[in-house]
This record gives sequence, structure tokens and C-alpha cells, in this order.
Amino acid sequence: MKKLSLCMIVKDEEKNLDNALKNSKIYADEIIIVDTGSKDRTKEIALKYTDKIYDFEWVNDFSKARNFAFDKANCNYLMWLDGDDFILDDSANNILKWKEGEDDADVLMCPYVSSYSDDFAPTFQYLRERIVKNIQSLRFHDRVHEVIIPSGKVISCDNIKIYHNRSNKKYTPRNLMIYRQMLKEGEILSPRSQFYYARELYFNNYIDEAIHEFSRFIFDGGGWKENNIEACLNLGKCYQIKKKYDNALTALFGSFVYDNPRGEVLCEIGNTYLCQEKYDKAIYWYKLALQSQSNISSGAFVNIDCYTFIPALQLCVCYDKLGDKVKALTYHELSKAFKPNDKAVLHNQVYFDNL
Repeated sequence: MKKLSLCMIVKDEEKNLDNALKNSKIYADEIIIVDTGSKDRTKEIALKYTDKIYDFEWVNDFSKARNFAFDKANCNYLMWLDGDDFILDDSANNILKWKEGEDDADVLMCPYVSSYSDDFAPTFQYLRERIVKNIQSLRFHDRVHEVIIPSGKVISCDNIKIYHNRSNKKYTPRNLMIYRQMLKEGEILSPRSQFYYARELYFNNYIDEAIHEFSRFIFDGGGWKENNIEACLNLGKCYQIKKKYDNALTALFGSFVYDNPRGEVLCEIGNTYLCQEKYDKAIYWYKLALQSQSNISSGAFVNIDCYTFIPALQLCVCYDKLGDKVKALTYHELSKAFKPNDKAVLHNQVYFDNL
């Protein structure tokens, strides 16, 4: 039977750590906790689950901290979690079943669910290299948005889902500041780091800088396909913020070079036309989004709502704007089928009840 070390780096996670570790006894043979400077009860809570708690002086390098945790582990497989992640019991039991099986995979790619409904149905997810063999070739790279480069036998495990606590929605400039420091020190960013740097600029509302970096990343042509598509998507959103709609459409259509149109991009094209009150054109693209299929195995950031709820909701809006109340009601009912308790759906229900 395989042995599994759960490795975590934490800081000030007293509100989350119990939730992260509550079912760890189901699947973890060993728990390694690396604290990077907590000033709350994090260590005290960790002691309820393990005595293997180590201090690590934070040096603005996530890979160094995670690899430090990995190097403290003794099992033949390693798994990593953040302090505000958690695993439902069914996934915990599926890890146990995998441990008891004969599969000798080097890397297990598991869905990371960062947005979900009240019944834990994923609405935004993507694959991460979550369980790996304990060998030196499978260690983290990059100071921020760290990654293990999958190699050897790699398998996808859709039945092992890692959830991110959705109550932790506050976005901080921490990652952006690390990238700024790297550039100040003269470090040349890899294509992957260049993409994530642009993304951090966008998330922190440095829109003009984000436009420059996304454009440069796409032009340089060294990125991974999924990052290229995401860069086109985010570049389009940046131009929308600037109300440069032709530029937004150019960026969004540019994603078609890399693969078939994704629901996320199709919805954003529809939104670009909706912002310009070009409802007929918006309808065309929202309908395409509704007909498209999501594919988490691609490794992309997958927003399930862009294939279901969002296009249905927006088609309701577009048809209403065009005065076609019958079709508007049809798509309202469809959006309600996807998310009956959504605020927008409830608002629309009142609207249609009063017609």
C-alpha cells in the first residue's frame, strides 16, 4: 500500500486549518506543517493533528517553502494543500482507494475547485498536480504561482477534488509585489511567469500595464496554449474596462488561433456586444456558448457557468431588450433551472411575474 505525506505551508490560518485537516486521518499517513510566521493559533491547532511542525523564514519564494516541506516528508508519495483548502469525505476516501490500488502513477492531476454552489457542485475549477512521487525531479519551480512540472506517468483523477474556501475572497497585491521585486532584481521572467505577472496586474487593476504585458506575452509566442487563450480572454476584459470594444473583440477572436472557441471567450464576446447594445450580435455568441462543452482535462481555468447559467441569463436580457418577452421568459426559465436561488434569477422572476 502506498504511503502519503500531506505537506502544507501555512501562516495565520487559525480560522481554516481545522477544516483543512479534519478528515486527513482518512488518507494521510504523515502530516508536515511548515509555518512561515504565524502570529495567531495556527501552530496550536496544527498540534492536534501532528507533531511535525517546522518554522521557515519567509523569503518571498513559495517554491522554497513548499520544497522545504516536501524534504521533511518520509512517505513515498507527497500531497500538498494550502491552509484554506479542504477536501470532502468522498474525495478523501477516493485518495484512500487510490493508495490501496496498484496504480504507480508519478503525478496525480486533481481538480482544484475555487468556486462552487451550496451543494459543492464546482462552478470554477482547473487541474493541479496535487499528489506526486517523493523524488527530487518532482519539486516546485517559480517563486510565485509555483508549479511542479509533471513528468513520468501522469493521470487525471476527477474523483479527487480539492476545494478552496470561497469565503476567502480578498485579493491582495502580495504576488504582484513578488513579481515587481523579481523584475527589480533583473530577473528575466519565463513565459509562464510573464503570463502570471500580467494576470496579477489585471487582478490588481493596473489595467494599462496589464494590457502591455498580456500583449507582449501573446506576441512573444512562447506560452502554453491554455495560457495563450487565457491571455486573450483577459486582454479582452482589460479593453472592455477601457471601453475599447474593437480592441476587445480583436483580442478575444485571437484566442481562436489556439483552439476551438471556449465558453468563457464566447460569453465575453457576447458581453462586448451587449455593452454596445448590439443585442442581435450578442445573442449569436451567447447561444454558441450555451452549445459549447467545457473540458477540465485541457488544464484550462474552467468557469462552468459560462457554458450554462451565464449565457442563459444574458440571452434573457438580450431578448427582453429587443422586446421579445416570450424568448426572454424561455431563457429566464433555463437560467432558473441552472441556479434557482441566484439573485439575478430571483430579480428576473419578480419582473416576469409583474408583466
